[in-house]
Amino acid sequence: MCFHNASKVLLAFVFFAAALAVGSDVGKTVTVKGYVLDSACAFTKGLDKPISKECATACAKAGSPLVILTDNGTIYWPIADTTPSSGQNDKLLPFAGQKVTASGKVFQRGGSSALVIEKIEALTDQK
Repeated sequence: MCFHNASKVLLAFVFFAAALAVGSDVGKTVTVKGYVLDSACAFTKGLDKPISKECATACAKAGSPLVILTDNGTIYWPIADTTPSSGQNDKLLPFAGQKVTASGKVFQRGGSSALVIEKIEALTDQK
């Protein structure tokens, strides 16, 4: 009987430790470098970088969400961590078509990456 209770405690501890380990990367602060372009072009046209600032701006103003596309092909969806949430195009629009460095908390789910942008600035070296 004592062994049975000890195994229950051990099992509960293992589940608790696993939950902590899984949750430890949630909201991890990262810095990413990439191009700001509209999400439709990032997916449907397979672009490595925006065609032009004007194109990215026009798509964003027409309602396409702007994203950050890194050199390795990862697409970061800018999100707000507020409730109710809000679109992030206004924050990214000044950087449309440019390469940027953005830092903030990253969240991943189902193969998608989202970034709560805390700081963003244009890279002077666009390579």
